[in-house]
Amino acid sequence: MNTNGKRIIGVVGGVGPYAGIDLVQKIFNQTKATCDQEHLPVSMLSVPGSIPDRTEFLLGKGDVNPALAISEVICTLYQQGASVVGMSCNTAHAAPILNEIIDRIPREVKLVSTIHSVAKYIKEHYPSIVKVGILSTTGTFLSNVYPDCLSEYGLVGIQVSEEIQEFHVQPAIYDRNYGIKAHSNPVTTPAKRGLLTGVEYMIEKGVEAIILGCSELPLALKYKEFKEVPLIDTTQVLARALILEASPEDLLE
Repeated sequence: MNTNGKRIIGVVGGVGPYAGIDLVQKIFNQTKATCDQEHLPVSMLSVPGSIPDRTEFLLGKGDVNPALAISEVICTLYQQGASVVGMSCNTAHAAPILNEIIDRIPREVKLVSTIHSVAKYIKEHYPSIVKVGILSTTGTFLSNVYPDCLSEYGLVGIQVSEEIQEFHVQPAIYDRNYGIKAHSNPVTTPAKRGLLTGVEYMIEKGVEAIILGCSELPLALKYKEFKEVPLIDTTQVLARALILEASPEDLLE
């Protein structure tokens, strides 16, 4: 296979399916290329039916760790030539899942962390910011993966209240009638409304930026900022981080 000497980027899709497509598109969008052949080689594998829901597992509602299927996907991507891999799922970075994945994949694979990439991005692009809001699934919410990571970078992570998480944010993602996982394209008005309830809550708490800490959220909230508060698209940040790892000279600034 001719990759013009470029490392192949692997994308774990299916978590959720539209989020994987979004990640691949953002890799292409942020690559310097004037023709087909100048784009980076990317391999995405989307097998959603084989990967249990990450939040359900973290809430104790599922016995099978999604890490088992995710690590199989990564191993397949590695067999296809991918040496730099990103997961289009924030919740999969929670320790009970991520640690198991790392134990099961080849050491030659560079698994790029969305969580650390986002923290680094904020420090680099918004150096004066300290208080950062986090909008996420309940699995990510309860795992504290973002607040714990942000604290390592001198940042303070602020999440929504348990009530808003339960009755507004989580249904906006998971409700089978109107949630983003059920209706990704287009996203429904009730889903957007639920997410904005969380955004407005955190703005009232004085956050200086808000992390869209679920890979479905950039599909719904496409603003760069809301009420002058930057919204951090974690999928976009991960796409940049994957390009920087695989072929930094090809990153479109």
